[in-house]
Amino acid sequence: MKVNMREAKSQLSRLGRLAWEREEIVIAKAGDPYLRLEPYRERRAKREFGMLKGQIRVTPDFDETPREDIDSFHESNLFPGEDE
Repeated sequence: MKVNMREAKSQLSRLGRLAWEREEIVIAKAGDPYLRLEPYRERRAKREFGMLKGQIRVTPDFDETPREDIDSFHESNLFPGEDE
């Protein structure tokens, strides 16, 4: 929803409720987008790299795909109607 500055001033409570209901509210100045009204959300804590170090194991054959799996993809009907 796009509203002008004057309307936003007079209807701030209603626009705030709409923003909380996930309505996109853009406030325009002289007809051009000027501000975006968004609900306040607590920021998530920054992720720390290496938190799972030593807890994840990748098998030696991780990058190897068995031939029968590759063939089954080529023989499947993933995209019906396509000419082979």
